[in-house]
Amino acid sequence: MTSSIFGIGIDVVEIARFQESLLRTPALAQRVFTSNEATLKPASLAARFAAKEALAKALNAKAAFNWQEAEIVSEESGKPAFLFHGEMANRLAEKIVHLTLSHDAGIASAMVIVENK
Repeated sequence: MTSSIFGIGIDVVEIARFQESLLRTPALAQRVFTSNEATLKPASLAARFAAKEALAKALNAKAAFNWQEAEIVSEESGKPAFLFHGEMANRLAEKIVHLTLSHDAGIASAMVIVENK
């Protein structure tokens, strides 16, 4: 059985601007990031924000999207991956989600591909 692409999403975030948003609106971090993610440096937070935005785009998320249910973790190899919780885990149980992150020259970016199993 072959898989098929369900959706693709990409997002880019200016790190300094995102950091300013976090300082100006502290509730943003609490709404978007899990307690594990919130301890990271600004460039990593910006990349994770981009990843969650890219996931929403890949899912065509016109429906409710709980940011904290899509946690980004690092595999033992260092590769980033999503760890889904709650309704998001149920929604994506029959999907394969690929993630890549990058941050350089003041920009953080992420790309997400969601495949049907």
